[in-house]
Amino acid sequence: MKREKPSVPRDDYETQLHLLQVELVKLQRHFIGCGDKILVLLEGRDAAGKDGAIKRIVEFLSPRETRVVALGKPSDRDNSAWYFQRYVAHLPAAEEFVLMNRSWYNRVGVEHVMGFCTTAQYEEFMLSVPQFEAMLVNSGIKLMKYYLDVSKSEQAKRLEDRKRDPLKQWKSSPIDAVATKKWKAYSEARDAMLLRTHTAVAPWHIVRADDKHLARLNLIKDILSRLHYADKKKKLVQPDSDIVFEFTSDCIAAKRLA
Repeated sequence: MKREKPSVPRDDYETQLHLLQVELVKLQRHFIGCGDKILVLLEGRDAAGKDGAIKRIVEFLSPRETRVVALGKPSDRDNSAWYFQRYVAHLPAAEEFVLMNRSWYNRVGVEHVMGFCTTAQYEEFMLSVPQFEAMLVNSGIKLMKYYLDVSKSEQAKRLEDRKRDPLKQWKSSPIDAVATKKWKAYSEARDAMLLRTHTAVAPWHIVRADDKHLARLNLIKDILSRLHYADKKKKLVQPDSDIVFEFTSDCIAAKRLA
């Protein structure tokens, strides 16, 4: 399938990415010195670009203080425990930067759409998660929530690429096969999640992700712009508000989401 020409020339993208990765190293040096705890949640449909974005964020960071969490299918024990229990073990301690590639929001995304949880479990989650996240923030964790938003046509292209690329086939799963078929159901689940779990304490930010390069650059910029660290290049880290923006209830009516 023919793709549109990238919005950012490859050389410009690599230059910008390098400069932003230098800023990420500055950030890490700062939060290690201050004992900060940073937690970034990345949500989005299959093939929205979460893996690629995380790869660029952590590329030059210290592996001792940086962790990527991508949990698999819950065990029988997990299913019998408090829903948030298996995630708590992966929360950041002082001096740590944790990125979750999908998070507890699986409950209102894949689990809800695919029928892997009950209506009661879904509603209990919606009521509990604002309190849970408030506890995390009040404990000193710097929590940042991002939803990578990709269009139906772009998702279909990327899922097809997975099938053809031998280096990406590990990403394919039975869930992929129904991702586009259940587009409307996932859209409704996304809208409900954003409306009911966007709070002043733990707000959602949307990343328009059809252009992977722009999405990666602006996601990194937004993270850097919202965290304090020494010697920050403020002009460099200002994200494009058309690419990354805070969710508001009128985003849905205004059709700002795919």
